[in-house]
Amino acid sequence: MSIPMRIPEGKIILTYEDYAALPNDGNRYEILEGELAVTPAPSTRHQTASGNLFFLLTQHVKANDLGKLFHAPVDLILESTSVLQPDLLFVAKARQNIITDRAIEGAPDLVIEILSPTTSRSDRVTKAQIYARHKVPAYWIVDPEQEAVEIYLLNVDSYRLTATLQGETPMPVPPFADLKFAAKDLFI
Repeated sequence: MSIPMRIPEGKIILTYEDYAALPNDGNRYEILEGELAVTPAPSTRHQTASGNLFFLLTQHVKANDLGKLFHAPVDLILESTSVLQPDLLFVAKARQNIITDRAIEGAPDLVIEILSPTTSRSDRVTKAQIYARHKVPAYWIVDPEQEAVEIYLLNVDSYRLTATLQGETPMPVPPFADLKFAAKDLFI
């Protein structure tokens, strides 16, 4: 066993290699700008929204041969110090080269995070900033408590809220030009 000659200064920055060495213990791990984040299993409301949204989007993506849709857990490696597990993500057909056996390695066309009480701040601030910095064009935040979907589009280096789906009125949902749905359909 090697004993360090001195204690390192500053904070420790974790990488994908550290992440890959974590135990497979049922916890949900992510590395956000070099820092380890652990979250509990999602709530049943979260899982209902996730399942319904995955079903709705899968039908549209497959019917129109648009690309591939993934749901958690799947690793999204944006850099060695940012390994995330978004609830859902979409990679357009023209960009399938970022899909590898181990992960999605690069910015997908759409990332969807479903809020939980323990992840709300991270999803709205930390992850949004990471996704914007890595040029993810579209970011949706699904709020099960408010039964709403916030649709953000990248505007240079930050996101701009372009639509909020709530209630029974179907609305278009970028980046899918010909898809409309109502928020209520996700929460039933």
